[in-house]
Amino acid sequence: LHTPMYFFLHNFSLTDLGCISTTVPKSMANSLWDTRTVSYTGCVAQLFFFVFFVSTEFCLLTVMAYDRYVAICHPLHYGTLLSSRASWSSGILCAVVHTANTFSLPLCHGNAVDQFFCEIPQILKLSCSGAYLSENVVIAVSACLYFGCFVFILVSYVQIFRAVLRIPSQQGQHKAFSMCLPHLAVVSLFVITGAFANLKLPSMSSLFLGLVTAFLYSVVPPAVNPVIYSMRNQELKDAMWKMMTGFL
Repeated sequence: LHTPMYFFLHNFSLTDLGCISTTVPKSMANSLWDTRTVSYTGCVAQLFFFVFFVSTEFCLLTVMAYDRYVAICHPLHYGTLLSSRASWSSGILCAVVHTANTFSLPLCHGNAVDQFFCEIPQILKLSCSGAYLSENVVIAVSACLYFGCFVFILVSYVQIFRAVLRIPSQQGQHKAFSMCLPHLAVVSLFVITGAFANLKLPSMSSLFLGLVTAFLYSVVPPAVNPVIYSMRNQELKDAMWKMMTGFL
């Protein structure tokens, strides 16, 4: 591993740990005490930090896609350590805007959230009908920005794979793919779970399905990401291979 990879792994570990710490401990405490109570201040903090860490991680994934692109397609220009300040600043901005908009809405349908943590769609259900137009606009703008980041990642990998296929040696191709596949796997997991949670059909709506989809996009990616990145370790690869072949 070279220095930029350690740099990205350090930032990803912070965002993954932040996502898990924002949702899971409070949910576990509520389960142990057989309660679903969350204070208003706690709900605000939970929403802010969750949006902050998720937005920051997606920005970091976008920056890392550019890093992989430069490393493989323009290796002579590679060597400058990319700054993460823009990603963290973008995460703070998204969190402030969403939290301020969401909790400025008047609640007309009680204060019971049908979820194990405070998320924007569940809070909007409690607001007065037609009062959350501003937050819908913010969500639409954020979705466009996230889609733009996704397109940027996709285009970067199209260029990367074209460059890799032009590498004459099979060893060189394998090295380039091993550099990109962990990041590509994390991006795929992030996008697939998020899309499944936000694009499910109305006919599929239910309390249980809502809990499952929320768990998928809020807990599974940050829990699985460290495992994916550690798969670059050859000893772990060998151990996993032995374990899988043992079951066959």
